[in-house]
Amino acid sequence: MQTVTSIKNAKNRTPLTVITAYDALFASIFNNRTDMILVGDSLNMSFNKKPDTLSATLEIMIYHTNAVCKGAPDTFVICDMPFGTYTDEQKALKNASRVYQETDAHAVKIEGGIERAHIIKALTSNSIAVVGHIGLMPQYVRSEGGYKIRGKDEKDILKLIEDAKAVEKAGAFLLVLEGIKADATKRITEAVSIPTIGIGCGNATDGQVLVWSDMLGFFQEFQPKFVKKYLDGASVVEKAVDEYVKDVQNRDFPAQEHTY
Repeated sequence: MQTVTSIKNAKNRTPLTVITAYDALFASIFNNRTDMILVGDSLNMSFNKKPDTLSATLEIMIYHTNAVCKGAPDTFVICDMPFGTYTDEQKALKNASRVYQETDAHAVKIEGGIERAHIIKALTSNSIAVVGHIGLMPQYVRSEGGYKIRGKDEKDILKLIEDAKAVEKAGAFLLVLEGIKADATKRITEAVSIPTIGIGCGNATDGQVLVWSDMLGFFQEFQPKFVKKYLDGASVVEKAVDEYVKDVQNRDFPAQEHTY
């Protein structure tokens, strides 16, 4: 199983793999297959059909993180800190401590660059491992007026590099880059000594993360440009359910071998 040390040492080596999970069943399938599992607040959208991640609560995240840790005991698990739970150092330490005390998560993830560096420092100074997250940040969707690609000009690229360095200096051991132009991503990755994990950023990062329901084809409303669908999961399940309904209606199920 990966550790904070082994993950940090993965810089410029074989790319790291991360997938989201929200329950013990899928976590058990992913266990020992990817380097890390992220219990993302994206569950608020994929599981609860909310328009964004902002209404996910700490209780929800702890519940799902517990389930994932049970299903994937041999995989490094990261818990997303939800919106509003780390607005100041005291609140962040209290809530991140709850994640550590009430789950077996190995780290927490926090969105924000320079403006959140003091929060990250407060956590890492108190033995809480932190994953940073800059670029397109879902928890900023309302304040920024939507999901906007970053790194389109030199000024923004320099701001992102500054954010990355601040997050690293604050003690984060890993940095998620989301929705950033590929050339900017390469410069950010080269500017820090901690590994970067990309989503919608090209392949110049030290690893990649995808939401499981996107990559396995269960989310059907739309497919983001950066997602590669490795399975047409929804169609597979729909076909299986249709066959079940047909078998029941035709009295082909349960057959003798399914009967006590």
